[in-house]
Amino acid sequence: MAGFTVFRDQTTVDFTDADYFALVGPTGSGKSTVLDAICFALYGTVPRWGGTRGIGNALAPSAAEARVRLVFESAGDRFVATRVVRRDGRGNVKTAGAGLQLMPPGFDVTKLDTGMDLEDLGEVLAGTPAEMDAAVLDAVGLPYEQFTSCVVLPQGQFADFLHAKPATRQQILVNLLGLHVYEEVQVKAAERGKNAEAKLSVVEQQLGALDDATDEAVEQAAAHLERMRELTTAVEAAVPGLRSARQAEVAASEARDAVDAELAALGSVRTPEGLSEASGAVSAAREAADRAADEVHAAEEAEEKVRGELAAAGDPGRLRVELDRHTELARLIEQEEWFAGKVSVADVEHRDALAAAELAHAQHLGAQQLLEQARQDYRDAQQRDRAAALRGHLSAGDACPVCEQTVAVVPEVPRESAVRLAEQAGNVAKQEAESAQARWRERDAIARNAAFDLERKRGQHEHHLTRLAEVRKAVEALPGVEALQQRLAEFSVLQRRLEDAGAAVRAAREAQRKAHAVVKAAEERQRAAWRTFDAVRDGLARFGPPPADRDDLAGAWRTLVGWASGEHAARQTARAEADAAVAAAHQQTVRARADIVDLFTAAGVAGPSSPDEAGLIRAAAVTAERAEAAWRRLAERREEARAALEQRDALLRASRVAKSLAGHLRANNFERWLLEEALDLLVDGASRILRELTGGQYELMHEKGEFFVVDHHDAGLRRGVRTLSGGETFQASLALALALSEQLAGMSTTAASLESIVLDEGFGTLDAATLDVVAATLENLAARGDRMVGLVTHVHALAERVPVRFEVRKDARTAHVERVGL
Repeated sequence: MAGFTVFRDQTTVDFTDADYFALVGPTGSGKSTVLDAICFALYGTVPRWGGTRGIGNALAPSAAEARVRLVFESAGDRFVATRVVRRDGRGNVKTAGAGLQLMPPGFDVTKLDTGMDLEDLGEVLAGTPAEMDAAVLDAVGLPYEQFTSCVVLPQGQFADFLHAKPATRQQILVNLLGLHVYEEVQVKAAERGKNAEAKLSVVEQQLGALDDATDEAVEQAAAHLERMRELTTAVEAAVPGLRSARQAEVAASEARDAVDAELAALGSVRTPEGLSEASGAVSAAREAADRAADEVHAAEEAEEKVRGELAAAGDPGRLRVELDRHTELARLIEQEEWFAGKVSVADVEHRDALAAAELAHAQHLGAQQLLEQARQDYRDAQQRDRAAALRGHLSAGDACPVCEQTVAVVPEVPRESAVRLAEQAGNVAKQEAESAQARWRERDAIARNAAFDLERKRGQHEHHLTRLAEVRKAVEALPGVEALQQRLAEFSVLQRRLEDAGAAVRAAREAQRKAHAVVKAAEERQRAAWRTFDAVRDGLARFGPPPADRDDLAGAWRTLVGWASGEHAARQTARAEADAAVAAAHQQTVRARADIVDLFTAAGVAGPSSPDEAGLIRAAAVTAERAEAAWRRLAERREEARAALEQRDALLRASRVAKSLAGHLRANNFERWLLEEALDLLVDGASRILRELTGGQYELMHEKGEFFVVDHHDAGLRRGVRTLSGGETFQASLALALALSEQLAGMSTTAASLESIVLDEGFGTLDAATLDVVAATLENLAARGDRMVGLVTHVHALAERVPVRFEVRKDARTAHVERVGL
């Protein structure tokens, strides 16, 4: 269980080998919920929920899903049943999944996954809630009402049954044994009678609509079908003649078309336009290509000559480097005076900064001396103020508090404190000292920066002088500036001449390329003209054209055109003969089709509109198919009429049977007779069980609707059941419950094997002596060994006598189950 009522957390209860057990725990801890889970897994509802509408009770508080899985055995097979309930976003609670599976033999239940997802645990008997009812009935053998009366036993109802009045007991038996089914049978029998009469009226109407479906009509339809089949056979026999006529007509048309094609092919031979120009263009293009080749050769020789002169003129890069040396020397000479001036200015600024720093340092030392003097004055002022404070209480003639001598004259007390004046003077001296120190640090930083700037500029001047010496030494061995500039100018002239020569070479080569392209185009036009000639001549190859001179294109065309003209004139007579043959073949085709149409007319059917052979055969086949369909439809209607007659007879018999059954079941003594028979069987079974439970002391009997017990320990004394003690009443009620359980099992539609019984009964109302009898009775029931016995109780004295106990407790979150005992 998970999320099921009080069992919020996942909980597993294992009843394996628990032949006699008790579910114990405080009231409201969840004992009965364990039995509810068993009922819910099998049937999807619980007795105290009041039907499937109470399915929302399955969810634990604030839970969105409840899941239950039950593993059980029935008739030697092991099954697993699973149900899952969920709450959707709208708050509606519905069954989200249900399934029943037959587990394979030898499956280890201890290894069963306790999760709620459906798995392949064996053969699937049901996979949806709708399939569960029938599958569970087949597996368990009991419907829900009988299961809750035989396995999970409502014990209190049978105590009422034992003491009830005859009329009340009769109603209880009707409810528990389901005898009201006979009343339902009577109602359904009456309904079936009415339904049979209604159906009978409908069948009568059907028979009226089938009056035309007679044996004579069927025979006429069969004769018509036979005639249409004969027509189909005759058309199929005549179609080959029509097909032969059509083929002859097609052959004649093809022969005429062949002559037309030959005339068209021979008549289309014409000499192409521009034939002579195409032949002369090739020679002219080749001459132009030769001239372009000569021009390219001349331009390449001129370019090579200039390239040699340029190589002899020297390296222009080296000349530019030498000229750059002269330029750099002039620039360095011009900058030398500027660098010297920068060093001189930096030297003056450095000396001025040193002087200002030394002056600021001297001022700082003076301010420090004044500050120290102010500090000493402050200490002296403190002594004077203390002395003045002592004089404030002295008078002439008093002893001095310091030296203890008599004071003749008391000096006047100063009006203003010497310490305050000294403190003011000290603050001024301190500010002046701090200001002097700041000025000294500022001037010192300026002097250091000026020294650094002087050293940097001196280094730059020295580096400049070194570079100037190096460049002067390098320039001494070089030609002059004018000579270098003149040689560079000559080189530039040669470079431009080389560029012009290269452009001339490229122009000549482009002209040569174009000339070659013109040659190729002219040659291609000539080849195309020959290809055209070959294509025309090949198209006339079947006529045997004359040979062609491959060196004279125009002559070849003249010879071919003259020959084609002669052949065209020779075929004009053959064209007229072919046209006459086509007309004669067409007349033969028309006569053959008319003969086939006459077959349709002779059979009483309109001739088809289709002109081809397949259409004629299809028209005959369709006519036969329609005749066959009409015959079959009429034959089927005749069979429907016969079936309606049989159905009418059956409905008449069913109506009489249903009315007779309804009349018998309305008799007042039928249900009373069934109840007396059921009560006899119930009392006989209960007496047998009661003798076993009481060691042969008691047995039950009934007379005129009242129950009695026979006490064999008291000479077979018969007394009313109301005289029994509490424990004896429980024994008698249990015997009735077990007997009714067996009787319900016998009434089941399947072979139910009831191997378990669980009593959910309020044992807390019994006294100690009665409780002891109840405990002994349950022990005797368990000792019989024919079924597992369980009970639900919160009575400690009764629970201690049960060998296996499942203690149920509940905390603030969920309920828990723990197995104790054997």
